[in-house]
Amino acid sequence: MVTKKILATALLAGLIGFGSAANADIKLQKTTDGTEFKISNPKAYGDTKKKDNVKTKAEIEFLKTGKNIYVGDAEAEKRGKKRFGYWSCTQCHGPTAKGQVGPGLVGPTFKYPKNATNKGMIETLWYGTNGGMGGKGYGVMAADDGMTLDELLKTIAWVRTNGKGLTGNENVK
Repeated sequence: MVTKKILATALLAGLIGFGSAANADIKLQKTTDGTEFKISNPKAYGDTKKKDNVKTKAEIEFLKTGKNIYVGDAEAEKRGKKRFGYWSCTQCHGPTAKGQVGPGLVGPTFKYPKNATNKGMIETLWYGTNGGMGGKGYGVMAADDGMTLDELLKTIAWVRTNGKGLTGNENVK
């Protein structure tokens, strides 16, 4: 009897643990040194037009799966193009993100191969690189400045429009 209870408890714990693992958020790693990071500043979230710092549907989906739901959304891509210019990304990466002084961001090859995925590109953009690009994530370079995750997702969606079919969502469920 005790053995059956132990076995049932172990099975139930295993199922609960498996369910939790399946729903776990993605893990983000800095491009600079590979250490894990979390986006914990509340001001790093939300639609900047609303200025509400409430996680958007796109941010929630991205943090759960790594998928950028703004890819293919013309309105979000338009906003991303505006952000790309506003944050002076064009100065290094060119007006269509195909490279200038800095590397191209549209593929099919990348200076940082992980940038072929939206998760990888967020990891690179949030904290920057060892090659000279400073972090763009909110609170990274200055305590009260930077792009929200939502802004970066929209910017990446626009960058993806300049490539040849790479969405960054390949192999993401």
